[in-house]
Amino acid sequence: MTQSGNPDQYEGAAGGWGSMQGIASVAGHAGIGVDALATLRTQNKPRGTMCSSCAYGKPAKPHPAEFCENGAKATLWDLTDARCTPAFFADHPVRALRALSDYDLEMEGRLTEPLRYDAQSDTYQPVSWTEAFADIGTRLRAMDPESTVFYASGKAALEPSYLYALFARIYGHNNLPDSSNMCHETTSVGLKEAIGSPVGTCVMEDFEHCDAIFCFGQNAGTNSPRFLHQLQQAAQRGCRIVVFNPIREQGLVRFTNPQSPVQMLTGQSTELACQYHQLRPGGDIAAMLGMCKHILAQPQALDRDFIDRHTQGFDTFVAKVESTDWAEIESHSGLTRAAIIEAAEVYLQSERVIGVYGMGLTQHVHGSQSVQMLVNLLLLRGNIGREGAGISPMRGHSNVQGQRTVGIAEKPELVPLDRLAELFDFAPPRKEGLNTVAACEAILERRIKAFIGLGGNLLRAIPDHDRMEAAWPDIELTVSVATRLNRTHLYPGRTAYLLPCLVRAEEDLQASGPQSVSMEDTFSHIHGSIGRRKPASEALLSEVAIVAGLAKATLAPNAKQPWDAWTADYAKVRDLIAQTYPDQFADFNARMFNAGGFYRGNPAREREWETEGGKARFMTPDTLTSLGIGDAPGRFHLTTIRSNDQFNTTIYGFSDRLRGLSGSRRIVMINRADMARLDLAEGDAVSLVCDADDGIDRRVDGLTVQPFNLPDGCVAGYYPELNPLMPLWYHDKASATPAAKGIPIRIEPAAAAA
Repeated sequence: MTQSGNPDQYEGAAGGWGSMQGIASVAGHAGIGVDALATLRTQNKPRGTMCSSCAYGKPAKPHPAEFCENGAKATLWDLTDARCTPAFFADHPVRALRALSDYDLEMEGRLTEPLRYDAQSDTYQPVSWTEAFADIGTRLRAMDPESTVFYASGKAALEPSYLYALFARIYGHNNLPDSSNMCHETTSVGLKEAIGSPVGTCVMEDFEHCDAIFCFGQNAGTNSPRFLHQLQQAAQRGCRIVVFNPIREQGLVRFTNPQSPVQMLTGQSTELACQYHQLRPGGDIAAMLGMCKHILAQPQALDRDFIDRHTQGFDTFVAKVESTDWAEIESHSGLTRAAIIEAAEVYLQSERVIGVYGMGLTQHVHGSQSVQMLVNLLLLRGNIGREGAGISPMRGHSNVQGQRTVGIAEKPELVPLDRLAELFDFAPPRKEGLNTVAACEAILERRIKAFIGLGGNLLRAIPDHDRMEAAWPDIELTVSVATRLNRTHLYPGRTAYLLPCLVRAEEDLQASGPQSVSMEDTFSHIHGSIGRRKPASEALLSEVAIVAGLAKATLAPNAKQPWDAWTADYAKVRDLIAQTYPDQFADFNARMFNAGGFYRGNPAREREWETEGGKARFMTPDTLTSLGIGDAPGRFHLTTIRSNDQFNTTIYGFSDRLRGLSGSRRIVMINRADMARLDLAEGDAVSLVCDADDGIDRRVDGLTVQPFNLPDGCVAGYYPELNPLMPLWYHDKASATPAAKGIPIRIEPAAAAA
């Protein structure tokens, strides 16, 4: 399980032959043909298929193979030969399927026909598209629109996403939660308040010019492996990479480039991080404030011209930093003063700095303040709004950022409603809608009558998993647009439909001919995507066709809402996007296949601050920890993680190669000192119990103790298996993003649990 003298820390490199073996393993399990391999050859390249995995950028000059291990797995998984047909459902009652693991459900393969749940037989049965659309439309027309929720996974492309949001608003609500609510809504809220932009300010080329990269709570090796190429190139030219993360992730330590014959043949790797600080969960605010304290003690190092011309709130922030003593900073960060100063010195010695972060920063009760502290750090030396510098969140789903750009948002102020009213002849609803947490609360209170899901596996992804599973079947109507069977589908509403769709790599043939779609990457670039593979079934419809079919069956006819024409030619939908957002999408159709995509712009990158006061804002934190529940005797803080063989709730296998682990996912990782204090041994069976005092028993039993290199008081385990431990109310205060990286728990031995 390990390649070093440290028995609790894998020391192998990311990438290399291990990455190739991981792809081969999934290819073997999925059962794929030459078509899938042909897709990989054009993946993330101009006029190719854009990856359906993460949202990392697509370069104008791609590598020979412009895909990573996780991207290849996602494509192979999409193009599997396995089929989940009506015959499978006839033989498998839904309640019996609940005994299967997430992996087992995925392994059944692609859904092939639309299905309706039959309560008497407890099975899904085939139904025609015409019948499905008609029945769903009839039921939606009979409901109060505000009692319905239209959820969107971050995978759907810009075209269906735009139409989906339009459908919801014409129908009469803004209840448009999406997967961003689960991960980077903290970014949207925190950055918007601080710099006026809800997204990062960097573009891919900035990584060619930076002198230092500071990474917080982001695991590139598993979640955005193509980013390793930029990190490797940066390290090789002398850029210094400093990492803050409770877990020592090998994807930020060293990398063997699979596209380098020398490294592959010799086993050589590139050292990435020059410093790696394993801080406490939630300790980022304190660590960054400590860095700022050291920097402010050297006033000549500040960019005073930038601060004076472009920022506000500086003096208040300085007063907070100066009044905070080092003992508090060390206690909350879990780092020594010397370690924090060591990191600050790299910042001081670097002319151009990029701050990178992931969900280790966003998924905390005070996650927005963590994001804003990173902004504060960058503002001190003018590291926002110039080449080679900026703030760069690494987004997850391939189009999660783009969906928000084109209107999937519960907040009406984020959408040009007056323009929509003009274009489509309706009165858009102005009442704020439900985000994911609010929608779940409404489901628990039995206030939601219908749930429509454009992709995703929301019931498995959300907090308070056990309580939500109990409430879900009471929803009057559930509709899931999906490619494979997942756990959400096993808790059908009183009336329930599964509507199978094409995947991005498959040919989408409509009345005007083959169609293309588009998506936005984490660097705010828009890319076109063409699918060329034969669909898994002749009965599949595209997401555009499904959204339009639902809308046409639900809404009153309107000449300004030609759903059939939009389905026939997606270029017409892109024209609508350009008319709705002319500053960002002008000449959309003409530019969508530009090499490297086209940049939709970001005022903060140009030092135009769309904030209250018209300047970038130093945001003074009111806490030194982003945890919502602090320390107590016997209490640990759990951070949920993903394995090397998974993308969100999709489980490809049981290897966590970059942590040196494999086999069961039902483990709890803990350091040996904490094991000794609890009198635990490797392999012991334990339960984790949520340590939030709200009168609800939340626990996960049947976990095995796994020694691992973690800070004291911190344990780690896999998402989504440990989601039942997270209360729905335990979320970022500003954005309602679930706080999955700092859940308060207690550990009980199996005997005590029994």
